[in-house]
Amino acid sequence: MQVESLGAEVHLGDLSDLDGLAAAAAKADGVVHLAFDHQRQSGGDLEGAVEADLAAVRAIGSALAGSGKPFVGTNATGGIALAGFQGVLTEDVSLPGGPRIDAENAVLALAGQDVRASVVRLPPAVHGNGRYGFVSGLIEIARAAGSAGYVGDGGDRWGATALEDAGRAYRLALESAKAGSRIHAVAEAGIAMRDIAEAIGHRLGVPTAAVTAEEAATRFGFLAPFVSMDNPVSSRSTRETLGWAPSRPGLIAALESDPVLTPSPR
Repeated sequence: MQVESLGAEVHLGDLSDLDGLAAAAAKADGVVHLAFDHQRQSGGDLEGAVEADLAAVRAIGSALAGSGKPFVGTNATGGIALAGFQGVLTEDVSLPGGPRIDAENAVLALAGQDVRASVVRLPPAVHGNGRYGFVSGLIEIARAAGSAGYVGDGGDRWGATALEDAGRAYRLALESAKAGSRIHAVAEAGIAMRDIAEAIGHRLGVPTAAVTAEEAATRFGFLAPFVSMDNPVSSRSTRETLGWAPSRPGLIAALESDPVLTPSPR
């Protein structure tokens, strides 16, 4: 495995193995928590996925308490928008609770227990190696529907980041983020959903179509709330404090250059 070739020891497990997570965290020099049960979420059980994530955070946190080690958690900028936040999301914005927000708050609370805890917030579109985060779901929906859709006038915005740039943000957080930090791994502050749909439509050779709010649930399934949210994000503080400087091509450029993303045969 690539991880082993870089000199790291691999400890296999999953989110349900809380004892295993705690044991691995206790042995590690630091922890980056990236896992989330997206299969459960896409199947309609967001509550179950959120509960599993929070339990994992608590298990890891219990093993790290008092150690002074770094613990980097993960949250989604979209979850904060869905919880009711409006406007440009900055690193100093916090909410008292909600899906995934509870896990974020649990990680950051460990700063009071001698853990150098921080949280990286990811945008809906983290793209690389032919994958595009939630945009991959939009691509598959467009293939099936024969058109690339957006809700209303398509002005709602999603942030985006290339996979390599997101990975660099995690590394910087692990190495030097201050305890209690929120980090925005968001290279592009907000791309209009209409522009994303047009890029998908162009690559697939299908038209772009507006969808009403009433039609969104049927067309987009579990993605409907996300497609209908406006989620612009600032990463100014992250860039200034960590020296994070994203350098990879943006989402639209990645879609346009993907050699696999071509029109389906008719």
